[in-house]
Amino acid sequence: MTWTFSSDLAAYLAAAGPAVAAQPVPNTLLLTVADTLERRGIHAFGQADPFFGWWTGPDGAVSAGLLCTPPYPLQLGSLPPEAVRALADSLHAEPVLAGLHGFNARRPDAETLALAWGRPTRVAEETRLYRLGGLIAPDPAPAGRVRRATGEDLPLLRKWITAFDEELGQPAPASEAALRDRISYGGFLLWEHDGTPVSLAAFSRPIGSACRVGPVYTPPELRGRGYAAGATHAASEAAYAAGASEVLLFTDLANPTSNGLYLRLGYTPVEDRAEVVPA
Repeated sequence: MTWTFSSDLAAYLAAAGPAVAAQPVPNTLLLTVADTLERRGIHAFGQADPFFGWWTGPDGAVSAGLLCTPPYPLQLGSLPPEAVRALADSLHAEPVLAGLHGFNARRPDAETLALAWGRPTRVAEETRLYRLGGLIAPDPAPAGRVRRATGEDLPLLRKWITAFDEELGQPAPASEAALRDRISYGGFLLWEHDGTPVSLAAFSRPIGSACRVGPVYTPPELRGRGYAAGATHAASEAAYAAGASEVLLFTDLANPTSNGLYLRLGYTPVEDRAEVVPA
């Protein structure tokens, strides 16, 4: 039983790709991040080199993976308990893990790793992963209609995604390359009222059977009018139309409004996660 670490994306995909893809719901972040690196280049998330890892179990088979795109925290998906313990033991022995900015993992796994890290930490964010059971239309329906964003909407998308990232304390502003990539496959939807955009919802490319909705953003002065519900419902429909059989999303557990909204639209909780960073 051992962890193998590498800076080689191709080696990671060859070793861990099948095991990660076999569990597309809990591994949704691993799948979309690796897909982005493969399509847009190894520095799609920043200038620092990413690294990858895969867990080989007692039967000699690879059953889990992880990745890190600094300055973002180490990203973990579904891990067996023995892999979490072994990773905790490796935190001070593996040079590649020396410069970690934290952990994004299922809450119990994040707590285990934070304890083993041996340094003051804080929980930067707690999120809940949802999967769509049966899509329910907003009731009452919000005023307006949806349309796909185009290249002409790029300034607005950059402004709103930057504001969204700032609200979440994300370490990097919106990348124009990332915005254009999402526009290219119709992954940004804008909700309009009287011809003016009032909310947006996005969705990722389907990978295997899964697609993830997000981000969802409404400017503060326009909230409370149901626009986000309309945009999210439309993005969920679009994710199905793009070929996904599993439609997922993450929400901040500290935001009861968004959690209530997604439940009303037919999303059901899967697991809770925590992002643990240095205090």
